[in-house]
Amino acid sequence: MELIQEHPGLAPYLAADDVIDHGHPLVQQTADTLWADTGDAYSYAQAAFEFVRDTVPHSNDAGDPRVTWRASDVLGQRTGICYAKSHALAALLRARAIPAALCYQLLTEDDGSHPVIHGLIALRLPGRAGWSRLDPRGNKPGVDARFSLDTERLAFPVRPELGEIDHPVLYAAPPEPVLEALRTAPDRAALMRSLPTAVPAS
Repeated sequence: MELIQEHPGLAPYLAADDVIDHGHPLVQQTADTLWADTGDAYSYAQAAFEFVRDTVPHSNDAGDPRVTWRASDVLGQRTGICYAKSHALAALLRARAIPAALCYQLLTEDDGSHPVIHGLIALRLPGRAGWSRLDPRGNKPGVDARFSLDTERLAFPVRPELGEIDHPVLYAAPPEPVLEALRTAPDRAALMRSLPTAVPAS
């Protein structure tokens, strides 16, 4: 699948906003700590991915009722669903001038029912011509997402026979359906009932 940038340049994929708030002290501190242990963009990107994947539990897996959406809150409260964890990873990457985009899949249950949008990220490392998708949602039995730039190791490879879709658009900021679901849900249970089933085509 060819990934399609929502914007022609890379600047929007380095920008800070209210969601991917990589100017926040906690994001900067976390980035500084990870950078000190690595020292180059490639190893830093892997460390940031594994940090978000492994140390921020997916709130649905953990049964955590809290809803987070701002990157700094995800890192501070150490909880979030796939969208929130993607915001945190994007912020950590952008904090070290690594372009990071948000991207999405349409996933279903094993019988093709209950379609929902799943969030992940793509990054573009120095010297590489293209983007690589990574999924920091967190592993569990049956889910084994890895840091892999050439061959995707995502949490959920799509199953076209069930109507699942990889959306090709690389978003600089979360689409409104995703952000609205996160901002309006009073708790995780309500959020899981209101997950979006579509994102804008561009």
